[in-house]
Amino acid sequence: MVTLNVNGKDHALDIPDDMPILWAVRDVIGLTGTKFGCGKALCGACTVHLDGNPIRSCVTPVSAAAGKKITTIEAIGDTPEGRKVQQAWLALEVVQCGYCQSGQVMAASALLKSTPNPTDQDIDQAMAGNICRCGTYPRIRAAIKQAANVKAA
Repeated sequence: MVTLNVNGKDHALDIPDDMPILWAVRDVIGLTGTKFGCGKALCGACTVHLDGNPIRSCVTPVSAAAGKKITTIEAIGDTPEGRKVQQAWLALEVVQCGYCQSGQVMAASALLKSTPNPTDQDIDQAMAGNICRCGTYPRIRAAIKQAANVKAA
């Protein structure tokens, strides 16, 4: 048995310790907002927060989450940063196909929590590895700046 705290709720799960958090969250708990992209921590679609830090859930085993709090896209809007990011995403119509966007929002929310007024370099560093096949990077940058109350260029 593994107990995971996901979005503030404890889940006692009969799963192997080495199961990736992604599959525990999606297939066992039923929260499907976190996406499977590459399975190798290269694309960022599976990004969740573990004690507030963005991690790639496709390669992080549930054993690494013992005693920690997992936050998924379903609950990121309950945080001040997540709410601002989601509002900016909608206002600037960031989403195109949308597949990568839960990971993008999770990464952007973590950035704003640690760096409330990020520079372009901060944004580039925090968002590196979050791939968008539709190429919405300029809108992502503008939305992060708007969420940070920094004038978008």
